[in-house]
Amino acid sequence: MPDSSNIQQNTASVEQRIDAIEAMFEARGMKAREAIDEFEHTIEEKWIPENGARVVAKAWTDPEFKKRLLANGRAAVGELGLTMPPHHRHLVVKENSPTLQNVICCTLCSCTAFSIIGLPPDWYKDLEYRSRIVRQSRTVLKELGLDLPESIYIRVWDTTADTRYMILPVQPEHTKGWSEEELAKIVTKDAMIGVARL
Repeated sequence: MPDSSNIQQNTASVEQRIDAIEAMFEARGMKAREAIDEFEHTIEEKWIPENGARVVAKAWTDPEFKKRLLANGRAAVGELGLTMPPHHRHLVVKENSPTLQNVICCTLCSCTAFSIIGLPPDWYKDLEYRSRIVRQSRTVLKELGLDLPESIYIRVWDTTADTRYMILPVQPEHTKGWSEEELAKIVTKDAMIGVARL
């Protein structure tokens, strides 16, 4: 039987393995570093919650856009120049109301409409959230800081392979008459996931 301490000494570090994979791609003429840099730029500069905030602000100020958004989210966000990956075939937008709180999750992994609302927070990816939000929604929301009265019904939406969800929060009364730019500044990722109210 091999000595386990000897195996550990001969195992490359994560950094060494990454370097080896990059070198292999580079040797075959594939620009791995450029692709990684471009992907990092996309994540940090393009897949941001401000995209979804613009969508929400537009829906709050434009009733016709809101109708289109609720009917076909993917097409509606496209009107604002926002794109989604091909495998995100559907964007379903669920509207909260004074008596309804919609919440999204992905019980299998951590899928979100990331190009619209940004990458999921760490807690969203955690098995604890993914498994409990569907069974103990009110308790989980309270643990996340949203203590809803019993009069508000909670509905949880589970992402599928080709369908992504986004929540349209209730517009705070005191913001009626604000510009889209002002409204977009108050919309948070948590509100678009459904674990917060504005």
